Amino acid sequence: MKKSFFIILSLLIITYSCSIKYSLTGASIAPAVKTISVEYFDNRAPLAMAGLEQRLTDALRDKFKSQTDLALVNEMGHLNFSGQITGYSTKPLAVTSAEVAAQNRLTITIHVKFTNEIEPQYNFDQSFSQFEDYNSDQDLSAVEQELVEKITVKLIEDIFNKAVVNW
Repeated sequence: MKKSFFIILSLLIITYSCSIKYSLTGASIAPAVKTISVEYFDNRAPLAMAGLEQRLTDALRDKFKSQTDLALVNEMGHLNFSGQITGYSTKPLAVTSAEVAAQNRLTITIHVKFTNEIEPQYNFDQSFSQFEDYNSDQDLSAVEQELVEKITVKLIEDIFNKAVVNW
């Protein structure tokens, strides 16, 4: 009886001492990670929509505030993000038999450097790119806000998953 008790007690201690925080978002963040910092994303892309850098920076901060319990700090958190917008382009996608574009594609590319001060094996320095298509009979300026919003959501999801969803 004593032997069974000690085995169960040992298993419980091991289970609770080796924990990782999991959330409903799929994020797995080490318990020692308490803070996050997101530097302002510079715009290095020609012709990018005005205010895109602020939108991306705020969206990444908001994602972590809403999906984790990490505290946002101004400089050098346990998790750190920096980066820049490196591409912003629209190109014809599908051509009709009359040799006119039927659809166009808006693509945004950002380069992100992520450092995890607690678990450096998860650090990365890479580019993320996402796009949305729109009909060529629509003027880009008429649909740009909506397209950028959709692309931003996808980019932020990609970055979040790469940084803290370690599946």
